[in-house]
Amino acid sequence: MLSLRRRENDIFVDISKKAMDLVRIICAIFLPPLGVFLQVGLGADFWINLLLTIFGFYILGIVHAVWVIAKK
Repeated sequence: MLSLRRRENDIFVDISKKAMDLVRIICAIFLPPLGVFLQVGLGADFWINLLLTIFGFYILGIVHAVWVIAKK
């Protein structure tokens, strides 16, 4: 019985992580620095992405954000 509960909890956690990744990717499409921030916080990847997005490389910002989210 205990292993069944543990398995159910593992499945729930796995689905929850995938759902959060989907939310981060959707955020990354509309506002790339937000998606990166949700993944890594205020690290170097966030600042790189912010500069890419601000200086007119919006598409590169999206690509970078999705890459950061996917590589974790």
